[in-house]
Amino acid sequence: MGQPRPHPCSAIAEIAEAAWDALQPARDPFTAHRYLRLLEESGSVRAETGWQPFHLVLGAPAAPAGAVPLYLKSHSWGEYVFDHGWAEAQARLGGRYYPKLQAAVPFTPVSGPRLLAPQTLRPGIIRALEGLCAELGLSSVHVTFCEEGEADLFAQAGWLIRRGIRYCWFNRGYRDFEDFLEGLRSRRRKTIRRERRELRRSKLEIEVRSGEELDPCELERFHPLYLGTVDRRWGAAYLTPSFFRLLGERMRDRLVWVRAREHGRLVAAALHLLDDDTLYGRWWGSLEEYRFLHFECCYYRAMEFAIARGIGRVDAGIQGEHKLLRGYEPVWHWSAHHLRDRRLRALVARALAREQLLLEAERARMRELLPYAARLEEAPMRKRTASSSAAQSAASS
Repeated sequence: MGQPRPHPCSAIAEIAEAAWDALQPARDPFTAHRYLRLLEESGSVRAETGWQPFHLVLGAPAAPAGAVPLYLKSHSWGEYVFDHGWAEAQARLGGRYYPKLQAAVPFTPVSGPRLLAPQTLRPGIIRALEGLCAELGLSSVHVTFCEEGEADLFAQAGWLIRRGIRYCWFNRGYRDFEDFLEGLRSRRRKTIRRERRELRRSKLEIEVRSGEELDPCELERFHPLYLGTVDRRWGAAYLTPSFFRLLGERMRDRLVWVRAREHGRLVAAALHLLDDDTLYGRWWGSLEEYRFLHFECCYYRAMEFAIARGIGRVDAGIQGEHKLLRGYEPVWHWSAHHLRDRRLRALVARALAREQLLLEAERARMRELLPYAARLEEAPMRKRTASSSAAQSAASS
């Protein structure tokens, strides 16, 4: 029996939720059907924002044998794996780079599964992505923040592989936050204690809430804080107020909310999502700058929560060497790229080879900046495999 026929769907709602989630190799919150659906239903993801849903499924949407969260992109914003230079090179070669296909979770620099299918069907999905790109006459397909094993499969299929650096804190069996601090060099330990002490003396009240403690209406009030941070960082405000409300209504079991109030007024907050063994720092917002508050809400409280709950790591995403000084280690993330223009592919391949040499040196330098008193062995990254889903194991047998 051959592989089921692939075809795109213009909305995640066209695909049965239970069937989609059964294809996930782990409880990844970002590729969960309900997360992708609330992105679309909130108006955050739509053609007008340059993220047109184009999800690829194998077989019937009611019972797909495989799937890829896929989007038709008219620009390169909101991806965090930057290819603007590639678009410029394509234009100089006389070609058109946009639109392109993007297999990703929109606005989310978090590594996770992108090929939602049994291992036996994954090579066929890769061929289906290439075929869809050719059929539509598009320049390229990009699979960003995929897992390392998936990147290996794309490399075997001849795609270009790109690595980048993100930051994770690993819970090495700490009893509490003070136990973690005791493992740092004296200077860094004193600095962190001083930062936290100054905040305790301020008028700010900081609380951590999760699960049923969360009020969806309060989460909707996070939106002005989000806008304030986006404005200060010259970003694009894709997420709507209803996104945060729907997040609170539909995913409270996965949310950790660190809020800061001043005289009862919400002035800053950090939102984290949770899976079985990772706390993901996702959104930070504040009405104005408060000294050390970002570190407290996004990093220290997340680490405390992870220690208390026995969570293995905190994933703080990309960008920001200040994370190194607080114990977050540089780890790789992967992306895969299929470029139809052979001239552009050759140019990009040479550029990536140079980039990877620079990144290897940069990551080694970053590890030297870590604040730990003893040299750390690199923590093993959890690997998600198809066998971790009973449904997928059955499908591949």
